[in-house]
Amino acid sequence: MSITLGKPLGVCDKGKRKNNEDCIFPLSEVAVASDRLFLVCDGVGGAAKGEVASGMACEAMHVFFQTFLKNGLMNTSFVKKSVQYVEACFDDYVESQPGAKGMATTMTMLYVDDESVWAAHVGDSRIYQFRKGKIIFRTEDHSLVNSWVKIGRITEEEARRHPQKNVILRAIQGSGCPVEPDVAELKDIEEGDCFLLCTDGVVESFSDDELKQLFANDTIPSIKEKLVEKCLSESKDNFSFYLIPVNSVQKKTSFSKNIHAFLYSFI
Repeated sequence: MSITLGKPLGVCDKGKRKNNEDCIFPLSEVAVASDRLFLVCDGVGGAAKGEVASGMACEAMHVFFQTFLKNGLMNTSFVKKSVQYVEACFDDYVESQPGAKGMATTMTMLYVDDESVWAAHVGDSRIYQFRKGKIIFRTEDHSLVNSWVKIGRITEEEARRHPQKNVILRAIQGSGCPVEPDVAELKDIEEGDCFLLCTDGVVESFSDDELKQLFANDTIPSIKEKLVEKCLSESKDNFSFYLIPVNSVQKKTSFSKNIHAFLYSFI
């Protein structure tokens, strides 16, 4: 299978906050259709700690993929090792900058391989896969309110507005608090699909039903504009996202099928 992307569209906005503790990779102004690794992170820790954490996570993850990813090597273990590498980078930084102790970040990662798309996340930043207005895949938040949703204590809509909606149960912090990312290999990919990686600033502004309606009826540039418009109006947080459209998916014919077709032509 060969997956061709359209132009990725990214936004990283401080919204109503004074500081922007979010970070995306690649930078939106240099993103091109040939890119394969996408990251959206939401730093926590206050002051400059959140900015450092999210930025360092994006940079370290990029370096790890660029240095160690070889053809055919991509798997769940590789993704987990990339998170461990980020944790080690955090350790080194905090050792030299003790004031940064306690910094942490959420992480969403999308990697487009030849045969599939890999999705991984830590915390309450999300990854969606949309197809004709339907959600084909969505990550599950590592958050306190989502744990309550799972046991029926509150609804998803109540979780979006809950006073404790920002309490996360997993974050990348350092090897002293190692974290396990959720990793999924997505093989159900079709032309016209669109992936959305986003921080909770987007989640608090849009319900899933609102997002489904948006992705059913609008072009990717229009979706970007409407996401920004509503987040600026409704979100009290930084908001960041990446829109990654799938332009085409080509199924590769196996070698044996080619041989059978060739032999059949002589019958």
